[in-house]
Amino acid sequence: QVQLVESGGGLVQAGGSLRLSCAASGRTFSNYVMGWFRQAPGKEREFIAAVSWRGVNTYYADSVKGRFTISRDNAKNTVYLQMNSLKPEDTAVYFCAAKRTAYSDVGSSYPYWGQGTQVTVSS
Repeated sequence: QVQLVESGGGLVQAGGSLRLSCAASGRTFSNYVMGWFRQAPGKEREFIAAVSWRGVNTYYADSVKGRFTISRDNAKNTVYLQMNSLKPEDTAVYFCAAKRTAYSDVGSSYPYWGQGTQVTVSS
């Protein structure tokens, strides 16, 4: 079992930045692929980014490529999402998730989820 706790959300103006953190506990963090997803009101959950076990490989949705950066610190059992040039359409609840085996952008393939953190971008 892996427990995940997100933090760092908040209210920011368009063009601003936020850094989300996701602290993991319970199992060997470095054994897990970590992903970030988001869900806006009335919309489907959306894949944002993922990072491989050692942080060498990263994957991004086209909607955030070039603006968001995922990274991890296995010594701190934490994964980060640096969000720059934020837009109002980035407003959503952001979730981190963990899975063994290969990277995926499919949320249902991740068995472990955090509770989410709200990000609101004002225009």
